[in-house]
Amino acid sequence: MSQNSNKVKQTHQQFIKRVCDTGIVWALKNKDGLATSSSTKYIDKNGEDLGLICFWSDKNLATACAIDDWDDYKPSEILLSEFIEHWCLGMSNDGFIVGCNFDENMFGEEVDPLDLILDLNKELHHQKKEIKLKKFDHINTLVDEINKLG
Repeated sequence: MSQNSNKVKQTHQQFIKRVCDTGIVWALKNKDGLATSSSTKYIDKNGEDLGLICFWSDKNLATACAIDDWDDYKPSEILLSEFIEHWCLGMSNDGFIVGCNFDENMFGEEVDPLDLILDLNKELHHQKKEIKLKKFDHINTLVDEINKLG
């Protein structure tokens, strides 16, 4: 595995650990919505790059990316439970990919939103933490639904 691949994987693991620690995910937002880009890893059935929405584990990391095309974006806090239920499920339904802890050069992990939910669930279990969801009685119920799809 290349050094860049190792760095991306490490950064992704830091994202998962940190957002489970804090219960907060950060996005960049302006009047039109959240900061988006195009995937360099995933394509749709027509060969087009999938849309990608970026999220960060730390406000400072998000702020560092509010440059160039995103210079009018401001960090916006999202509760982890809302991120899982609203954002990850919504992105999956809409065909978007999650960009985790991208740096100012747009270098970071791209991950399927449902896979991210599974990763977050593993870390929450490891940390012995529970989160309260609105649409599911427990995160394990959501994980069971995702696993049925796979």
